Amino acid sequence: MQNIKLQRSQSLLKELVTEALSTLNNPNLNSLSVTDVVCSRGKYNAEVFIESSSLTQSEKSLILRELKKAESVLREYILGSSGWFKCPRLTFKFDESLKSRNALDKIFEQIQKERCK
Repeated sequence: MQNIKLQRSQSLLKELVTEALSTLNNPNLNSLSVTDVVCSRGKYNAEVFIESSSLTQSEKSLILRELKKAESVLREYILGSSGWFKCPRLTFKFDESLKSRNALDKIFEQIQKERCK
């Protein structure tokens, strides 16, 4: 039962973070794509994963700094939209799974080409 509640909270939080980011006046932040949100068991902390396949390392560090500055605004938006009593602390990370998946796809394509020769 607890797991379903946690998954529901994570799903709602993912939607709300995406909405909150889109309302910001910062062009670096309002177009970011949230791929996943993972909450701690007590929902005190939440890791927000951002899609990063097209970003350079300098863009990533700039975005992380700006997200840290905007965290209080994002938490305020989430509290207002969700009706929750408290909002988890948000930690932002970049999701590298798409990059890894693409690299694996290229490897599999290469193996397939070698087998067909």
